[in-house]
Amino acid sequence: MMAKSKTIPAEQVFAEWRKDPEYVKAYDALEEEFALAGALIGARAHAGLTQEELAERMGTSQSAIARLESGRSRPSTTTLAKLAKATGTKLRVSFVPDGKAA
Repeated sequence: MMAKSKTIPAEQVFAEWRKDPEYVKAYDALEEEFALAGALIGARAHAGLTQEELAERMGTSQSAIARLESGRSRPSTTTLAKLAKATGTKLRVSFVPDGKAA
């Protein structure tokens, strides 16, 4: 008789991890990367482009686009401007208070 595996909902796992201050610190440090990657993916999806099509419009490779969208690569403002042009969007950079004293 096979043992029945028990699955734990992801929300429960994340809730447990969030109790660990080191996890919270590491997760929060990645917040900007997650936001940027999400914005890049969103711009491409809104334009209805595949990674290959976007890469062709930007004069780069599909693997470079994949690296940008995964957060493994930090794009320059020049690259972001090219991506905006290729997706028919406007690049806007903003600074918001982080709630910490300067």
